[in-house]
Amino acid sequence: MHPIDDSIGEPALDFEAWRALIQSFCGRYHPEGIEPSVFAGWVHPFSLWEFLALDIGSNAQRIERTKRDVRLDGMEYYAAVFQLAGRSAISQNDQVVSLDVGEVALVDATRPLTYLSSDENTLWNCLSIQLPRQSLVSHLGFEPQGGIFRRRTLAGRLLLDIFRNADNAERIACASADPYMRLAIYDLIGALFAPSAPSPTSRHADRLFTRIRDVVMDRFADPDLRPRDVAAELGISVRYLQKLFALRGSTCSDFIQSLRLDHAVRLLHRRALTKTRQPLSEIAYTCGFRDYTNFAQQFRRRFGHTPSAHSDGDGRGVNGTVRTTNSESAV
Repeated sequence: MHPIDDSIGEPALDFEAWRALIQSFCGRYHPEGIEPSVFAGWVHPFSLWEFLALDIGSNAQRIERTKRDVRLDGMEYYAAVFQLAGRSAISQNDQVVSLDVGEVALVDATRPLTYLSSDENTLWNCLSIQLPRQSLVSHLGFEPQGGIFRRRTLAGRLLLDIFRNADNAERIACASADPYMRLAIYDLIGALFAPSAPSPTSRHADRLFTRIRDVVMDRFADPDLRPRDVAAELGISVRYLQKLFALRGSTCSDFIQSLRLDHAVRLLHRRALTKTRQPLSEIAYTCGFRDYTNFAQQFRRRFGHTPSAHSDGDGRGVNGTVRTTNSESAV
């Protein structure tokens, strides 16, 4: 292990010192079920690729984090908790999971939590890896639920080995690899805790998707607009953006394209009604297309005829009909 400070996390801390260290690194947690006079424990914090990890142990039978604790400290992180010694149970979100050595659970610091030791009067030991909430959700493209666990899996073994065996000298020598290692950690967490089936969208996701649509509808005429630009404006990852569209049977790129073509239909219809000779290339540029050729190809693919045929046919195409969809209701 690689403690941040050798003065922190002595092999045996008393009750108050242990609780103070836990609260300074993890938020408000309360050890229960043991007399302070016979309490023993340790907290060894260390940092690895900007992730805070803690080697924690004690003989407390119960550790509680209440709704009031969550409200008071405002902690915003997930933690992957590996059982290193002893047996325990974790209760969160109306789920109770039992952990044997080598197994891992994901807990959410924004929700109440109870940690129970299964062996009375025995020291237990776990490794807690803290994962910033917003960064994790953005990288994974979904919001994990706290209180889920996994038995011994390849992803779990790899993640645990990385944090238990990383050598400081080796890390310093390969500092240029740090950004890739951070991504690898997030990917291993995703491999561990990805849901087996798509989750139904939440009200939060629905509100976020409404904001996404508003951004695209305001900016679709910009030929440089790409999904990554939409994601950046909303402060989410491209992966999460695409996830929200996939749950609705579409993609962000298709939505942008659909809005551009719908706007082109309106401009062509106005051109026909007013009998103006506005260049079709100008309409293409106004709708966010860089060149007329691409515009014409996309228009024909969508409506079955060229923009010129649509305009010459009084806004109704070569056979007097318009084949279109409402892009706002399509997603």
